[in-house]
Amino acid sequence: MRGPQLSLNQTQKLRLEAALEKLESFSSKANSVTVADTIPVNYEDGVLKGHGTSEIDGSVVATVCGVVERVNKLVYVRALRARYKPEIGDIIVGRVNEVAPKRWRLEINFSQDAVLMLSSMNLPDGIQRRRTAVDELNMRCIFEEGDVICAEVRGFQHDGSLHLQARSQKYGKLERGQMLTVPPYLVKRRKQHFHHLDQYGIDLILGCNGFIWVGEHVNTKDPTEEEQASKSEQEQVATKLNRNAASLEEQERTYTPLETRQNICRMANAARVLSTLGFSITVELLIEIVNLSISLKSDIREMLGSEFCVLVAEVEAERRSAKIKKK
Repeated sequence: MRGPQLSLNQTQKLRLEAALEKLESFSSKANSVTVADTIPVNYEDGVLKGHGTSEIDGSVVATVCGVVERVNKLVYVRALRARYKPEIGDIIVGRVNEVAPKRWRLEINFSQDAVLMLSSMNLPDGIQRRRTAVDELNMRCIFEEGDVICAEVRGFQHDGSLHLQARSQKYGKLERGQMLTVPPYLVKRRKQHFHHLDQYGIDLILGCNGFIWVGEHVNTKDPTEEEQASKSEQEQVATKLNRNAASLEEQERTYTPLETRQNICRMANAARVLSTLGFSITVELLIEIVNLSISLKSDIREMLGSEFCVLVAEVEAERRSAKIKKK
């Protein structure tokens, strides 16, 4: 585990080193390798050497630091500190860079911008229909440069571009919150990346690409089929224009409550603390850190201080130690 870059005094440095050594003693090092380490393959026949491996004098040797993974006879090394590698179905958070013809280009912490086609998302009126020239002209009414969006990885096209889709009410524009960036390897792929934390009144999205969104909870409701069938095309356009005008007035009148804003900042700082320490970011660990800061009556700014980071490392070491003793 790589030591975090913190401004520590001598006492804090010793405490942090002790906590990290304790945590490393709990972690499994059987599959961890560094550059030039030999990977045991038990003299199997037909072993396939994948990414991060090479053959030297008949032995399989690691060429990167990481964890050894095996799929049947394929042996490869999964690098821990690497750029985001998209997989189909990944939940990502991105920021709009450009509004192009029939598509938006998003920055998603990948080697190139991702593409969200106009045909791959739900329109504001909620009805499923062909996209017209009017829809293309009104693209900036949906998303514009600088907007933060949640979407799902759809796949790669023949030209190598990464395409996204947002065909559900849970995807789309994210507002009333903040986005922060962490190393992608700290966010593990799980069944659930959307979290509604009712006790704090906030929504949390852990993007697989290392972009994390923390914002005020938003209720999403799908329109009923009867309402969709009863609306004519002209009524839908008029409703959309009225909704856009009303939303601007509503944003001027409505403010996020102070307590909710404080909870958003606490949750975001908890993710920054985990990123600084190099810990995997999970919703359970984030809630523990937020509750710890509240129980200690720590100021939101103090969560990013050296003392609080050291304390989090010590608490996590004690928690894992107690968990192992129970087993």
